[in-house]
Amino acid sequence: MKDFLLVFRNDFNAIPKASAEEMQATTKLWMDWIGSIAAQNKLTDRGNSLMAGGKVVHPKNVVTDGPYTEIKELIGGYSIVKVETYEEAVELAKGCPILKFGGNVEVREVKHM
Repeated sequence: MKDFLLVFRNDFNAIPKASAEEMQATTKLWMDWIGSIAAQNKLTDRGNSLMAGGKVVHPKNVVTDGPYTEIKELIGGYSIVKVETYEEAVELAKGCPILKFGGNVEVREVKHM
């Protein structure tokens, strides 16, 4: 079995303002999707959403605010799944709720050091 990182991305400018009911419905979609992966015993780390803002450390100990507001794409969160192949990881990613809202899922194999 291999670990694969699923990175959830969306267009920062395309994220609609949602009502409380819409937010609750979206949360349920995410919980159901993650729950289905966990039920298959393929979830290594359920992952988390990422807060807006942060810091970026550059060479020579230069620290700037980030992520950069001028970029269009937002990394919203991640999960780690344990499956046999890239294809299986991609199949799991195809069920991600972010795809319903114009986002995408980056699938990357984790290389253990």
